[in-house]
Amino acid sequence: MAIIEVNGVRKTYAGRPVVDGVSFSVDEGEIFGILGPNGAGKTTIVECVEGLRVPDAGTVRVAGLDPVADHDRVTLLLGAQLQESELQPKITVGEALELYSAFYPHPADWRPLAERLGLHTMLSTRFGRLSGGQKQRLSIAMALVGNPRVVVLDELTTGLDPRARRDTWQLIEDVRDSGVTVVLVTHFMEEAQRLCDRIAVIDRGTLAALDTPSGLIARTGSSTAISFTPSEPLPDAELSGLPGASSYENRNGRISINGTDETVNAVISLLARLRITAQQLRVAEATLDDAFLDLTEHPGPADERGLTEQAA
Repeated sequence: MAIIEVNGVRKTYAGRPVVDGVSFSVDEGEIFGILGPNGAGKTTIVECVEGLRVPDAGTVRVAGLDPVADHDRVTLLLGAQLQESELQPKITVGEALELYSAFYPHPADWRPLAERLGLHTMLSTRFGRLSGGQKQRLSIAMALVGNPRVVVLDELTTGLDPRARRDTWQLIEDVRDSGVTVVLVTHFMEEAQRLCDRIAVIDRGTLAALDTPSGLIARTGSSTAISFTPSEPLPDAELSGLPGASSYENRNGRISINGTDETVNAVISLLARLRITAQQLRVAEATLDDAFLDLTEHPGPADERGLTEQAA
C-alpha cells in the first residue's frame, strides 16, 4: 500500500522547469531510492514531499495528507534529514536530541539511538565543535527521534568515513525492518544498490526510470564486461562478430568487450580454438553505475538547470 504518492509534480525557478511532471508512489515499509545527477531535481522533489516547497502543479500525499495544508500532522509522521542543516553552535549533542524528542508525543529513546550512531561519547560536545561527519550523524538521529512512519534522508552518508557509512547502512536496514518507510536520496551507487528496494532515476527534472536495482541493471545495453591481454594478437574480424557483444576495444593490446554471458562463453571458445592464452583476464557484471550512466548520459553541453538547485 502506498504511503507516499507524487502525481504530476512540477516546479519551476525563474521560468525553468526543475521538476517537470514527476509521478511515483512509495510503498509502506520499503526503502525507496531517488537517484540523479546534480541539478536533476531530486532535492526539490523530496522538499515537496516534506512540505518545505509548494509544487506549481500536481499533488503530493503522505499517508493521504497534503504536506502543505496538513503540515502539522505530516510533521508528526515524517522525519527528515536535510542535505544541509545547522543548529545553534553552543547547543550540545545531548541537548539537541533532548529538545527534538520533546517535539513529539511518543518519541524514541534517543540514548540508544545516539549510541548506535556513535554519538554517545560526545553528548556534551557543542554543535559548533562537531566535524562534518558528526553533524551528519546527529541530523540522522534527529530525523529518527520522533518515531516516524516515514523518514526522508537526503545524501545520507555524505561526509562519513567508509566504516561509519557501512554502520549507517545497517542502521537504515534495521529502521526499515522495524516498519519505517525510508526515502533515500543519494549519489552513492553502492549505497543505492545495497539498500533500496526500488529506485526512481530523475534526469533533467523528469522520471527517467523506476525499477528495482536489478531491474535497472538489466536495462543496460551490456550486462557483462570482459577484458584480457591475449598472448598473441587476435584478428579484429573474430572479435567484432562475437554474439551478444555491444562494443569492442583494443587499447595497446588490451582487449575490452561489453556484452552478455553468451559473449563471455564465445570469447573463451575463441581463445581455446586459436590456442591463445588470456592474460590478466577480468570478467565483471554490470552495476548500478552502468545503468545510471546509460539512463542519464546526454550528448552536447551540460544542462544549465543545476544552477537553480546546486546539489540536488
